[in-house]
Amino acid sequence: MLLKDRRLLLVGGKGGVGKTTVSSALAVLASQRGQKVLLVSTDPAHSLADAFGRAPIGDSITRLAPNLDGLELDPDREVEQHLANVSAQLKRYTRPEMFAEIERQMRLTRQSPGAQEAAMLERIAKVIERGLSDYDLLIFDTAPTGHTLRLLSLPEAMAAWTQGLLQANQRSKKLGDVLGHLTPKAGRDLDNPLGDPNEHATAGMDERNKAITETLLARQRLLQRTREVLLDSKLTALLFVLTPEKLPILETARAVKSLQQEKLPLAGLVVNRVLPQSADGAFLAKRREQEQQHLAQIATEFAKLPRYQLPLQATDIQGLEALQQMSALLAEAGF
Repeated sequence: MLLKDRRLLLVGGKGGVGKTTVSSALAVLASQRGQKVLLVSTDPAHSLADAFGRAPIGDSITRLAPNLDGLELDPDREVEQHLANVSAQLKRYTRPEMFAEIERQMRLTRQSPGAQEAAMLERIAKVIERGLSDYDLLIFDTAPTGHTLRLLSLPEAMAAWTQGLLQANQRSKKLGDVLGHLTPKAGRDLDNPLGDPNEHATAGMDERNKAITETLLARQRLLQRTREVLLDSKLTALLFVLTPEKLPILETARAVKSLQQEKLPLAGLVVNRVLPQSADGAFLAKRREQEQQHLAQIATEFAKLPRYQLPLQATDIQGLEALQQMSALLAEAGF
């Protein structure tokens, strides 16, 4: 019922545990059941195209199978688009001689820490909002713990930042009023040199403040709506993929603890690549003995979470037919 009852599914886990395969197979399973599905990758090292055995998907919605579309978000492209939008907005409210400085600041920002993540988070929020209106189910492949937690905290951060800018603009306006009275004909940027410079400056400030405020508030509201969706257990579910090995168990435990503290709707774990009983030989028998210890640890560590086991396959999972076979295994596991 998980795929049927939720609208947004976030699949995370340590690198190399099979997140993309599980995400893709879940998307195939839901689409086979008649749901209209959008599968989104936020991993810079995209592998959706590899999983489906097809040409690169890219940053535009692409049909992967009946009822199933795919989308790969490119962090570098998101930064370029984000900074281009910011630059265009700034140039609307500055003099032409400031354009070179704006471009310099944008070049510096492009390399600054957090620029890529900020752009990606806003794009993720937009994809979620648009996707919920166009699709029955959204599945995000490799939605990192950090991204999810930051999406929860951004509305408050944006609110504080917006309030601070508005207060600064208000102080700037008061200072502008004083300077306007002291220099009544300073009007370097006046349309009419004989007009009232103070009146013109105030009008320009109001227009600028209004545009800046509307932009910031629109982003704040978007992120707030995204937060509400992420925290809504009737809409959203988080799944973690792990293998019965020490490091994936430890990383999953840390991630689960962080997300539970934020009261996010964790729906369970997919324990991938469990040795099938048909695998024989002394070497595999030794591996299975250790694996049973790890499975027992998983059962203890995550006793309150549903767990779905998938057997290790003899070959790589690639192409739609292989994903359909994997989706059948997911159905058998309880999805």
